[in-house]
Amino acid sequence: MSLAKFPQLVLFDLDGTLLDSAPDMLATVNTLRAERGEPDMRLDELRPHVSKGSRAMIAAAFPQLDQAQREEMVPIFLSRYENELAKHGPPFDGVEALLGAIEADGGRWGIVTNKPEYLARLLLPLLGWQTRCAVLIGGDSLPQRKPHPLPLLHAAQSLYVAPEDCVYVGDDERDILAARAAGMPSVVALWGYRLPEDAPERWGGDVMVGSPRDLLDPAAWPA
Repeated sequence: MSLAKFPQLVLFDLDGTLLDSAPDMLATVNTLRAERGEPDMRLDELRPHVSKGSRAMIAAAFPQLDQAQREEMVPIFLSRYENELAKHGPPFDGVEALLGAIEADGGRWGIVTNKPEYLARLLLPLLGWQTRCAVLIGGDSLPQRKPHPLPLLHAAQSLYVAPEDCVYVGDDERDILAARAAGMPSVVALWGYRLPEDAPERWGGDVMVGSPRDLLDPAAWPA
């Protein structure tokens, strides 16, 4: 009988789940706004959009632009963001303790994000995670991204773990939809980024948790 307290593989979303990247995103947005002669945007204005991705953040920062203009700005946004990686936003409080507890228990953890893979890989050494993260799947690593289940299934398969023996932790509805479609238990990270109209209680996650530190209690995980 296994005495492990935690799942044998925990997969995490990145932005809004492991990393409080909103301040880095704000620096990126405000660089772009300054280049256009616009005043700084406030963190509370941008923060709810961060987990929705670069296009959502660009739309929030530049509502006057049409869709084609916003699309043209995506590579510029990503280039500016690369210069701000991990400069302003640390891991959420309790994340390092949680990762350490999973490792001490003999478990493994990885990242499945919709962020471009090259940016996620650049982040790992800045956070000291490059030798600790067992698997990293980015939004462009595979033909599909979340909410499609393929990234989660691929991550589990690459480590020879059955989906039902993993848990996925994420702060966005796409995370929970992907986990459900993959047959993988899920945790809704309520400490992340949400729009006012988001209703995480309706996403169908197995459990909802208010803080990374709550997950130090093995009873907080899906049964």
